[in-house]
Amino acid sequence: MNESFINAWVLNGELEPSPRKKAAMALLRKHGFKPFDKTIPLAQAIKKGWKEHSPADSLVFSPDLELMGRLPVNDRHAPYNGAKGYLLFLQESLDGKLPGLREDAPIHWDTLLETAVESGAMVDDGLRVTLTDEHSEQEVLSVFRTSETDAQNYTVVEIDATAFEDGGVLVIDVWVGESEVSGAFDLFSGDTTELAPANALVSARNIPTNQREVIKHSFDGSQFFKLGAIGNASENGKINGFLATISVESDSN
Repeated sequence: MNESFINAWVLNGELEPSPRKKAAMALLRKHGFKPFDKTIPLAQAIKKGWKEHSPADSLVFSPDLELMGRLPVNDRHAPYNGAKGYLLFLQESLDGKLPGLREDAPIHWDTLLETAVESGAMVDDGLRVTLTDEHSEQEVLSVFRTSETDAQNYTVVEIDATAFEDGGVLVIDVWVGESEVSGAFDLFSGDTTELAPANALVSARNIPTNQREVIKHSFDGSQFFKLGAIGNASENGKINGFLATISVESDSN
C-alpha cells in the first residue's frame, strides 16, 4: 500500500478543538507536544473533507490535495468493513468513484454488494466457522439473495460445534444490511440434505433492513449445523448483506 499512499495521522481536535478540547491540547503543549500547523494546505484540506460530528475519518487525497474518498469510522459497515473492505475503499478512491462523498445521491446497495462479492471483499460460498472453548464466538460477513427459482437459494454457513461435548446453546446474533430486501435465516442440523424452511430447527423470518435479531438453539453433545440465509420473497435476484455473530453459551437449564 505504501507504494501508492502516504499514511499519516492527524487528530481532528488539533485542527478545530472544542472549548473542552482546547484545555487538553494546552496541557499537551506544556509537556512538549508540537501542535499541527493549521495554516498549511493539508490541514485546510482535512478540515474541508471531514464529516461533521464524526470522531475520526479515513481520507484519501490526490497529490494536489483533491479529496478522493472519505470513510468515517462510524460508517465502517458493508462493504467497507474489515481489511478487505478497507482495501476496496482505497481502490474505489483511486478509481475516481468518490466513496463516502456522494451522500446526497441515492445509494445502490445491490450494485455495491455485488461489487464487494466480485472483488473478494465479501464471500457468499464456502463459509464455515469452528467454535471451541477458546474461540467460542466468531463473526461471518456475507450476503444473501432472493431466490431466482422456485427452489431455495440459501447462502449457507457451516457451523462446527463438535468441540462442545456436553452441548450448550448456539446463539446467532444476526444483523441485516441496508439494501431493500429483508432477510430470513433458518438453522438446520448438519446432516440435513434438503434445506427448506419446513426442515429447520429454528428460524427467524422477515428481519427488516438495518435490523438485528437473535436466534438461539439448545443442543446436546457435539454437533454440526448449517445456517441458511436468504432474501424474503420479492423481485428475483435482489441482494443484501448480513453480519452474524455466532457463539456457544452454556445451557443453564
